[in-house]
Amino acid sequence: MKNMILMFLFCIVYQNGTAQNYVPTIKNNTELNYVCKLHGQTRTLTLTAQTVGDGLTFKLETRGVKSSIVMLPEAVKNGTELSFNQGEYAPVLNLKPSETFFMISRSAYEDLVKKGSFVYNNTTYILDKNEDKNSVSIDGKTVESLHVIAQIDETEMWIIKNPEFPLICKIIKNPLGINPTLVKVTDR
Repeated sequence: MKNMILMFLFCIVYQNGTAQNYVPTIKNNTELNYVCKLHGQTRTLTLTAQTVGDGLTFKLETRGVKSSIVMLPEAVKNGTELSFNQGEYAPVLNLKPSETFFMISRSAYEDLVKKGSFVYNNTTYILDKNEDKNSVSIDGKTVESLHVIAQIDETEMWIIKNPEFPLICKIIKNPLGINPTLVKVTDR
């Protein structure tokens, strides 16, 4: 009986240890694989990160389209706009100093954590504290994320709890019709 109780306790401790939430990080050559719902169509999208100092470039690849989306250090730090460019306009796209791509800026993330909200593209996003809706998983691992809801429309975003690179891991109800979901992260 004693052995059975010890085995039961071991299983509980093991389950709690393996059920820890996952926080993806970005470093050179980290590959992010998204599935995007675009105006009723489904597309896969691969972003490969290239970090240089405080700047970040995503090498984008989707349906034969290849492009490099360049975020300036000031955008990564203090950006206030999200670019929804699909890489179709130029082989290299330099975003404005206020624009980020597939992530929010560090200062917006800091506002979200400290104040429970942030403003992006002139839209206020409020932290949703409803635990039932905060679950996102990648490769079967629950991701530590913050769920936000836009105050002007029904857009919902899940942002990875990573103050250095607060990636957007999921968007739904986007009025632009672009709803990506991060499905796999690979470090190379």
